[in-house]
Amino acid sequence: MYGTFWALVPPILAIVLALITKEAYTSLFFGLLIGALFSAGFQPVATLDAVINDGLISAISDNAGIFLFLVLLGVLVAMVNRSGGSAAFGRWAQTHIKTAVGAQLAAFVLGVLIFIDDYFNCLTVGSVMRPVTDSHRISRAKLAYLIDATAAPICMIAPISSWAAAVSGVAQDLDTGISGIQLFIQAIPYNFYSLLTFVFIIALVFMKFDYGPMRAKELLAQRSGELGAAGDEKGEEANPRGRVIDLLFPVIALMITCTIGMIYVGGFFGVDAWGDTGCAGDFIGAFGNTDAFIALPWGALIALVLSFIYYLCRRILTIKQAAECIPQGFVAMVPPIIILTLAVSLKTMTSSLGAAEYVHDLMLGAAQGLYSLLPAVIFLVACVLAFASGTSWGTFGILIPIVTAIFPASSELLIIGISACCAGAVCGDHCSPISDTTIMASAGAQVEHISHVSTQLPYAMTVAALSFLTYIAAGFIQNALVSLLIGAALTVAALFVLRYLEARKDAPASAPAAAEADA
Repeated sequence: MYGTFWALVPPILAIVLALITKEAYTSLFFGLLIGALFSAGFQPVATLDAVINDGLISAISDNAGIFLFLVLLGVLVAMVNRSGGSAAFGRWAQTHIKTAVGAQLAAFVLGVLIFIDDYFNCLTVGSVMRPVTDSHRISRAKLAYLIDATAAPICMIAPISSWAAAVSGVAQDLDTGISGIQLFIQAIPYNFYSLLTFVFIIALVFMKFDYGPMRAKELLAQRSGELGAAGDEKGEEANPRGRVIDLLFPVIALMITCTIGMIYVGGFFGVDAWGDTGCAGDFIGAFGNTDAFIALPWGALIALVLSFIYYLCRRILTIKQAAECIPQGFVAMVPPIIILTLAVSLKTMTSSLGAAEYVHDLMLGAAQGLYSLLPAVIFLVACVLAFASGTSWGTFGILIPIVTAIFPASSELLIIGISACCAGAVCGDHCSPISDTTIMASAGAQVEHISHVSTQLPYAMTVAALSFLTYIAAGFIQNALVSLLIGAALTVAALFVLRYLEARKDAPASAPAAAEADA
């Protein structure tokens, strides 16, 4: 079966099962099991050995660094919430933000600034901005959209994030001649869904209009003050002595220590993690040469220790309270750890069957025109898979090995294809009602989950359609800046058209009222 179509059967089955069941864990495991059966020649004992040793144990050992980073990040999030820093920032913002436009932009900016992890983003932005947006009669559905639209998209274009580490891990050992983190960084300018989502939000806020189900929610909030809050909002009692700095200190410390960790491991200060001195004093070279699986835990652990000492010195957390955050952080990060383990295991099985060789040979005879359209096709496939399974990580875990096999390592289309895969994974995850990020955005805004999904979907689908068109252009132009400018122009033009159509809908309803008033 090596180097034949059978090598693609395990990921294809995982995709089909994900579409049917809308569940990521069993779909990925089933693909792993089929791959192990093929690899072991259908021998039961050898199959079990392949699943456990070659798949799961290998994935856990190879990705121990990112697992540690996720757990440390979860602990830090729990400590920030426990300290009362988020609540203090909310109180400060209420006195400094005077308009609804300002409140929405503040939620957007805060979401962009918290780029380390989407879970951290949702948990922080929701608790911080709820009092601010409530005071300006912005519906909870709109807040949930702002949270969701800056959580995964910003993490997918931030080199210092758990998502960067996950993508780098999937791409690290593939035969591209480029390190995983370097491939991720080069793909950022082509991540049109994330970038165009930001253009979409800013333009929508300044144009002061909404459409689809979101319009009804916003009108209800503005006219009656009915924000659409869900259930009891008491939640966890915030520390009354918390200050804004109690939120800012851990976030800033994490950003600084992770950045230093990346260039340290990459050899900026002398010798890198492999004993080489080639990148000494070279910031860009060190960043491209680094190992995110070592650097991010390195930075996160130092930031966690500094935050722990800071909170003790401020006397807003006791040692016991800080220790209670450790299991909380671990539990919060169990789902992404499981998904990453299964996705990397499936990648290992697919690679052992020679999928890269088969797909590469298959695509050599493709016509140039079709070849240039492949990024747009990859974007659509990733969207569908992520929507059905509710996971970005599982999606790019399945697709990235196939994408890297399609395009030559020296081709600009490889970078565009990787970006299309990541962008499609974020888009599908953004739209999916079973996505962890979507669920957490609903929880962060404290809005009914179905309300969030139904109001967000038209916005996400609009940006998805614009991104698809931009990927078609990028496949032929192969220039990130020109393609992005085309996409941004299309986004703004689409919003003007949508505002015009919404105004026409209102015109027939307002005409009889005006005539009656004249009479």
